[in-house]
Amino acid sequence: MSKHSSKQRFFLCETLRERKASLPEAPLKQSGAKKSKHQRRSHKRLIQTLFKNAHDAIALIDDRLCFVDMNIAACDLLGLSRKQLKGQALANFITAEFTCQPNSLSFPPGQSLMGELLVSSSAQKQREMEYTLIPNVLPHCHLLLLRDISQRRESMQAELRQQQQRVELFSEVTLKIRQSLQLKEILHTTVTEVQRILQADRVLIYQVLPDGTGKTISEAVLPDYPTLMDLEFPEEVFPQQYQQLYAQGRVRATADVHDPAAGLADCLVEFVDQFEIKAKLIVPIVQNLNAQSQNHLWGLLIAHQCNSTRHWVDFELELMQQLADQISIALSQAQLLERLEEVVAARTAELQEEINVRMQAEAALRQSEEQLRLITNALPVLIAYVDEQQQYRFNNQAYQDWLGQSPKEIYGSHLQQVWGEDCYQRMQVYVKTALSGRAVNYENDILLKDGSWRSVDVTYIPDVDDQNTVKGFFALSSDISDRKAIERMKDEFISVISHELRTPLTSLHSALKILATGRLGSLSTEGQQMLGIADDSTERLVRLVNNVLDLQRIESGKVIMECQACNAANLMIQAAEAMQAMAQQHEITLVKQPQDISVWADADYILQALTNLISNAIKFSSPGGTVWLTVEQEQGSQNLPKELVFRVRDEGQGIPADQLERIFEKFQQVDSSDSRKKGGTGLGLTICRKIIEQHNGRIWAESTPGCGSTFAFTLPTLECVNISWRVSYEYEADFNY
Repeated sequence: MSKHSSKQRFFLCETLRERKASLPEAPLKQSGAKKSKHQRRSHKRLIQTLFKNAHDAIALIDDRLCFVDMNIAACDLLGLSRKQLKGQALANFITAEFTCQPNSLSFPPGQSLMGELLVSSSAQKQREMEYTLIPNVLPHCHLLLLRDISQRRESMQAELRQQQQRVELFSEVTLKIRQSLQLKEILHTTVTEVQRILQADRVLIYQVLPDGTGKTISEAVLPDYPTLMDLEFPEEVFPQQYQQLYAQGRVRATADVHDPAAGLADCLVEFVDQFEIKAKLIVPIVQNLNAQSQNHLWGLLIAHQCNSTRHWVDFELELMQQLADQISIALSQAQLLERLEEVVAARTAELQEEINVRMQAEAALRQSEEQLRLITNALPVLIAYVDEQQQYRFNNQAYQDWLGQSPKEIYGSHLQQVWGEDCYQRMQVYVKTALSGRAVNYENDILLKDGSWRSVDVTYIPDVDDQNTVKGFFALSSDISDRKAIERMKDEFISVISHELRTPLTSLHSALKILATGRLGSLSTEGQQMLGIADDSTERLVRLVNNVLDLQRIESGKVIMECQACNAANLMIQAAEAMQAMAQQHEITLVKQPQDISVWADADYILQALTNLISNAIKFSSPGGTVWLTVEQEQGSQNLPKELVFRVRDEGQGIPADQLERIFEKFQQVDSSDSRKKGGTGLGLTICRKIIEQHNGRIWAESTPGCGSTFAFTLPTLECVNISWRVSYEYEADFNY
């Protein structure tokens, strides 16, 4: 409703009140009946004028809450004509009654009822209305004014949804920044997410160098516009006075760089024109190095609009300022982490020099631990040191925030006491691996003090002295709950789609096979080629769907490995025989070196893992090459029993070092174009890893680019399992005794 209409409504309501108040209090005692009749006519004319001029719905109702008369707006609202509405009850069109009955006895003189109603028209269309009920404007008649507030409510709800979305977006970006300790990753996440939220053409982070120049160190830009990455800006476009203003927290929002009111220097306008910049938003990244020094301008967070000018709204300015603050915090954390490494290195050197002065070394060590605790307490991750007896010797403040146990309570406690029996059982194998001298990384679920569960990424780094003796290990745990939740949603989605695709793909594949036999008629040579391509593509799709479903079943826990004693030689021979036809087709020589060693495993799943690895080796080997399948028994270490190691080695193109871990993740391939040509799905190695992990084994890849690759995995020997059972039995017997 317009402002003018609202004022008019208020004026008319006040006029009605004044006219009603001017009526005699005892009309039955009036001497002039003629005068009373004239006043009633005057009052009716006023109401008719109100009906004619008001934009809101207005109606007269009697003491029985039935319509007496109404204006056109009321008819439109209720979806009936004036003739159809007269005499109908108001209750037929509203979802609730008035808070009190509208009769002359229920209302104090001169007062009105106001509130909100849900009104339904004859077409069952509902609208939220604001009502005003003025009683007794005429004898036994009351004036009802209705104002549609549905659009206003929708606007308010839309605004609330927009505000909630903005808060969620900022929380998401902030969480991503806080979850990482790598400054380069933090800056890349910031520019990427800000560009996505603001829909800007370019977002960059500009670092101010000590000599007054600067350069772009992180950028997210649309492909239509030139990149500014690693471009050094001359001092002329960012003079000293600008730097001083930004160090004081100045924010610069320019809707049009060519607008004289923007106040940009000519040289700066010429500079930005080179990169098609029409509008820009600049927010400083300021560090306060210590309480006594002034703010230090580290750099700028900048958003560019290149396709047109742009008016930057308050939310965008606030978002950029808040993210600039988060970057400042991240810089401090990165500097603290760097300082931590320097402190540890310095203290290690000092301890080597002061080994003959034990008391002095112990004092220096206590001081170093205090510095270490001060730094690590500021980090949002679990950091600890565990000795060779699996007892805590150091942990940061995050343990108390997450688990509710103070550093003093945890110090000297065994891992099992801190984490509980169930969690300790899951981490025990990785602890033994770290104490054997090998770094290990895995994921685990932990229970927090508030009863909630959190997924964490855990890394154990062994502490080895000069004599190669493991003294303990460093433990670093970071929260990955949000990432795991997103992965679960993605896996569920892929699983549902795969189930829906399996049946039609199987039918399609069968139909293509029947066509290929020629039973339904012969095809031309070109038709046979097209049919062959379709058959190969369908077969690959069926294989992809089956792999997705296999992986989903393993990850969901629906697959239980039925382990038993197996002969390693038989497993290798069966796997080689299954892949012999494929090897001959690709002109590959398959060499196996079996050994009669008993292994504790589920034979079917180990065969699936072996055939997957052999298939990959064959596909990525050149014709005339050789693939080796070997097995041998290795002694792990003093803390780990013997284990069986299977290896599949090829003479292919090799794998870059930075890809050796990523290839075991879902849909990850070294060369997607080459893999697509060779028929890879990107799930085979992931399934292999899940199968081996279910057997409490390890899988890894070794490669030198151009010299082939080796994929290896371990399985427990039957001897190892028997020892484990015997120790468990003796422990339980002692306990029962």
